[in-house]
Amino acid sequence: MKKLILILGDQLQEDSSALIDFNADHDEIIMIESSAEAEYVWSHKARIVLFLSAMRHFAEHLNKKGFPLSYYKENKQTIVDVLAQHIKKHSITHLICVEPGEVRLRDALMDLAHELSIHLELRPDTHFYCGTKEFSDWAGDKKELRLEYFYRYMRKKHQVLMQENGEPEGNCWNYDQENRKPYSKKGPGLIVEPLWFEPDSITKDVITYVEKEYEDHPGSLNQFKWPVTRQDALLALDHFIEHRLDHFGTHQDAMWTKTPFGWHSIISSSLNLKLISPKEVVQAALNKWERNPDLLSSIEGFIRQIVGWREFVRGIYYLDMPKMAIDNHYNHQRKLPKWYWTGDTKMACMKDAIDQTLEHGYAHHIQRLMITGNFALLAELVPQEVCAWYLAVYVDAIEWVELPNTAGMALFANGGRFTSKPYVASGAYVKRMSNYCQSCSYKSEVRYGEDACPMTTLYWNFLLKHQSSFEKNPRTKLMVVNLKKIAAEDQVLIAEHAEKILNDLEVV
Repeated sequence: MKKLILILGDQLQEDSSALIDFNADHDEIIMIESSAEAEYVWSHKARIVLFLSAMRHFAEHLNKKGFPLSYYKENKQTIVDVLAQHIKKHSITHLICVEPGEVRLRDALMDLAHELSIHLELRPDTHFYCGTKEFSDWAGDKKELRLEYFYRYMRKKHQVLMQENGEPEGNCWNYDQENRKPYSKKGPGLIVEPLWFEPDSITKDVITYVEKEYEDHPGSLNQFKWPVTRQDALLALDHFIEHRLDHFGTHQDAMWTKTPFGWHSIISSSLNLKLISPKEVVQAALNKWERNPDLLSSIEGFIRQIVGWREFVRGIYYLDMPKMAIDNHYNHQRKLPKWYWTGDTKMACMKDAIDQTLEHGYAHHIQRLMITGNFALLAELVPQEVCAWYLAVYVDAIEWVELPNTAGMALFANGGRFTSKPYVASGAYVKRMSNYCQSCSYKSEVRYGEDACPMTTLYWNFLLKHQSSFEKNPRTKLMVVNLKKIAAEDQVLIAEHAEKILNDLEVV
């Protein structure tokens, strides 16, 4: 029996479950570069380079360790097409792969196995704390799926930040209220830079290839310094833990012009490619806490992103697909403005978030949720176009993590399946959490008229349209109370100005 092990571009771990019983005498590994994976959404050049460079470095590592490997480079066909040809040529009877991070590819592999009458073994992804079946069992018949309860379950099961008496360290499950502070009015001050890596010969070759073959794709490669090997990823993690984690929690929601990374870890791409594991990340944070007990709130906030949210959205993805991909709770139908791809807008907050996205392939979670995502919801953009944009432009975007965050969290497209409210806010929130409004041609406090902030106008318009549902929700009821304080004639003018903005989104 000859087994073929498929390693995908986001499964770059030597301790993969696909390789547990690998026998070099008669088994073989296959890795495939496919232009189709870069083109089914209009991928950022940096995203393409990151995947291809990381794959080539991992292939080099496997070759040095003596693994028999077939590597298909710069291929124009789909992964499945190349796989089919290889299987037929080498009379493969068994195909093994870790469960893909996209249902689209999982289904394509299953169809291929049926078509060729071969045995397909999709093995569980042991990279994660929580398997898909375990999450499904936890979800059961719960009417509401909430992160907080799942997070507590994970903390208890894996004994993360737990006392011997079964209570959380500090006698508090989360310190969210302490981790939402903006920078001071003078700005963030000196922020220790993330650890970056100059491209080596392999990465330089990939950059040259991508600049030529994907010339019309969005984004720049001038700042490409992402980790592409396990060694680099571990160094980046160590640097964050030692020099940046202290301030992460306090200012994780803060934004500032031309401050693309803040105190964030910048390790999500390494985690999602599986260059490092979540357990390694969490243990590194726990080691820091043991040395610095006063950092509990910041370390808990960081660990919650790994043990809690990251595992939670992956479970939701596999639980709710394919419905999640087509959900459109508000039936929004407006097209994504072209300036989402260029940053050519007068809104300072949107311009800064998009400009840094195009430059680096990165924006942190509040920029994604409360700037580009918030506007997309208020502007009634069709969820599928917004989700395709998020999947295309961020280097850490893989569908299992991108889709729940965008469709479910930012756009409320699934009607609150795992969120208790739509995350909408006016320009007042942006002004409170950033300095964007200081340099903007719009005024965040003005609700309608030529000087009005589009985010503010559309926020009040959104409340007008959905007043009934917001009034029934304890978490959004206060928004309606504030809406009712606005004079009736002003509400009419808000709606009129909002309609003008919505009908010409390309010029805001």
